[in-house]
Order: sequence, then structure tokens, then C-alpha cells
Amino acid sequence: MELDQESLKAWIGRTETLADTITPVPARALAAVLDHERGPALPGDELPPVWSWLYFLPVHRQSQVGEDGHPRRGGFLPPVTQPRRMWAGSKLQFHQPLRIGEAVSRLSRIDDISFKSGRSGALVFVRVVHETSGERGLAITEAQDIVYRDHPRAGDPVPAASAAPLDAGWTREVTPDPVLLFRYSALTFNGHRIHYDRPYATGVEGYDGLVVHGPLTATLLLDHLSRQYPAARVTHFQFRGVKPILDTAPFTLCGRIGEDGTSIGLWAQNRQGELCMEAKAVVAERLI
Repeated sequence: MELDQESLKAWIGRTETLADTITPVPARALAAVLDHERGPALPGDELPPVWSWLYFLPVHRQSQVGEDGHPRRGGFLPPVTQPRRMWAGSKLQFHQPLRIGEAVSRLSRIDDISFKSGRSGALVFVRVVHETSGERGLAITEAQDIVYRDHPRAGDPVPAASAAPLDAGWTREVTPDPVLLFRYSALTFNGHRIHYDRPYATGVEGYDGLVVHGPLTATLLLDHLSRQYPAARVTHFQFRGVKPILDTAPFTLCGRIGEDGTSIGLWAQNRQGELCMEAKAVVAERLI
């Protein structure tokens, strides 16, 4: 399919502003999904890093939803024709915490649109910059990368897997059953069918099972850090999806502290030892 690159690039600079309130129920629900006894629930409680993804949800009318369960293109995001859409990764800076009960706003901007030709066809990369502010000013800056691609075709080459690092300092196994995926989809109002509709995920988008959400994996990685070091205050976090994680087998969360004591390498690997997501967090004070 021919890409109209100039028309798509016209979306660069487009902005959207949303308002919300950090209400307690989504945070309590995510704490339950992550298997914590309790989460931030009282006015003034700090919201953990990336839990802001529970807010500013894409609330579109049912008639505005596409076949894949995502909102139809051409609103804030550009009308890319490639059918598969994935949240490829993000870089975040946490300036100050958001708190339960706080009124918040988010300014989003299409920062860049680029094009590449991959083994399975054309790829479109859209970078969106989000600036989330609370009652005390700017709280979070995030550069989010979204990739669009064609559906797989018979005979398409399978990308070579990357081996995960072998020097994890601490690990935790996660079983991604369909209930976990459904609850996170419901909590984030994410209608993408690859996370709960197995016939669609396998028969249309070509996966071998249900796909674990990229932001869920990223959230689990930061939770993996906070379980090990509860007092650590994260100032920066970035992650990149490398290989889809499926619900067909458990996967492992891994972490290690860098030599400087403030940089933490985080990653998720599948049962075969293949790297599925790589991430890095920076904390305000040395952990060792």
C-alpha cells in the first residue's frame, strides 16, 4: 500500500489537551491487578510512576472504534493506513509526583512522523510528547513511540531473537493469564483485541497467543524495582519492546543495579531466555 508521506507529516505539531482528576479507584484497582494488598487510596497519597497511564483514557464512542478495537485514525493521531498498531516504547521524566485527589491536565503533541521499510513491509513511527501537569506544575514529561505496520503474510521472515542478559540481580516470574490481561485492558479502557480476543490475535494479527500489553510489562518492571527497593524514588524511566510476550507461558522480570548505584537495568524475558522488553530506571539516591 502506497504511503502518502506528505499528508501524514502534516500531522506533526498537532496538539490535544485533556483534563482529569487522580481519583482513587483506578489506583486501587491497579494495585489489585499487581497483587498488592492496598494501593494509594487516600487524598494526598502519591501515585507511583507510570500509574498516570490510568488517566486521560481514550473514551471514544462505539461507532468510532475500528475493527482492531482501537479508535479509528484521523483524529489526534494521523490516519496511518497500516493496520497493526503497537506502543513501541517511551522515555519519561518524573518532575514531581501526582497525588490522589489532584486535578491534572495533559498537553499532547505529535512530535515526529518517520518511515522505514522493514522485512515485512512499510513501517510508520509516530512520536507523541505528553506533558502532564498537576496543581503544583509540570509533573511528567513522556516521549511515546507508536509503530504501525502491515498484517503478517505467509512466508514473511521471522526476526531473529535477542538473548536476554544473564546477570540479573533479582528476578520474579509472572504468569500472564487471560484474566490478568482482561483486567488491565478494562482498567485502561484498551479495546485492542490482541489482548483478549484469541481468534482475532492469532487469525488476523498472526500472534501465537494473546499479547501482554507493553505498558503492563513496563508497569510490572517498575513494580519489580519498587518491591526490591520500596524507598527508591524514580526520576527517569525508559523502555522499549523487543519481542511480544504471549499468554502461553510465564515470563520473568529481571533487574540489576548499575555501577553508579542510581541506574537500574530492567528487562523482561520469556521462558526461552529471549529478551522481550528492555528498560532503564534512574533513581534519586544511590541504592548501593
